[in-house]
Amino acid sequence: MVFTIPEGLHPDLNPLAWLVGTWRGNGRGEYPTIPSFNFSHEVVFNHDGRPFLNYFSRSWILDDDGEIIRPGASEAGFWRIKPNNVLEVVISHNTGITEGWVGHFDGPKIQLVLDQPYSAPTAKIVTEGVRLYGLVEGELFFAYDMATAGQELQAHIWSTLPRSQD
Repeated sequence: MVFTIPEGLHPDLNPLAWLVGTWRGNGRGEYPTIPSFNFSHEVVFNHDGRPFLNYFSRSWILDDDGEIIRPGASEAGFWRIKPNNVLEVVISHNTGITEGWVGHFDGPKIQLVLDQPYSAPTAKIVTEGVRLYGLVEGELFFAYDMATAGQELQAHIWSTLPRSQD
């Protein structure tokens, strides 16, 4: 597939233009405090001409046959490019957590580290996090490692998402 810079994209966002669009696929999750699970995952990056990307992610928990059991996590946020390939990202989750992330991009590889977490009074407290986004063989690869519930930083979820044509 030939890639073009999306129309109206703010020039500051050109290094992240490859992200713009809708990505859908499947992933896997595990953590010591929850059973392993499979999920369907949709990630959307779009823009309105200003110097940030809008971000939306949602998921559905799958049974062993790949059928949707129920909705899973969802999150929304904004991605801003700063000098020296730095990214500042703010993400809010449906579970009552909001996070500030800081990281770097190098071509189609993005690494983010949790900088400032906030949890609503009834939400779990995430103390550390690392996110990886990358373009691997034309698909968006995503991985999220976290520390919560007294656990050390470790793998939690990962998915591989082909670009959607719609």
